[in-house]
Amino acid sequence: MNVDSNPYEVRPGVPDVATFRHLRTASGMSDRPAEAVAAGLPNTWFGVTVRLDGEPVGMGRIIGDGGSVFQIADVCVLPAHQGRGLGARIMARLTAELEDRAPRGAYVSLIADGDAHRLYARYGFVETAPYSVGMHRLV
Repeated sequence: MNVDSNPYEVRPGVPDVATFRHLRTASGMSDRPAEAVAAGLPNTWFGVTVRLDGEPVGMGRIIGDGGSVFQIADVCVLPAHQGRGLGARIMARLTAELEDRAPRGAYVSLIADGDAHRLYARYGFVETAPYSVGMHRLV
């Protein structure tokens, strides 16, 4: 597709709480409590929202301490818009921002669900196993 005719816009910023929750759940990701999202979104180091005709259809963000540790999180695209390279556009913007602003040697991690590891590998991410294993815990 010619970039000039691509109707999707990828802009810096994060969506509001309700939109964030909708994008996650409609994309097959777990929900997050509204209070937690409201507290967390302002702490985003960098984020992007994908829009079609002004309506949000995808997002991604970088969280972390701003110096030595970063994590790419909440990368998702609504099912009706998947398969159009939007995940790649999100990752390109996020990784470009890291290259531009993060200190040299910063550790950047992410959790790859399903086949998403193929997308992330295109942006230089490698599996950490067997040296480390991803773990999580809910509060």
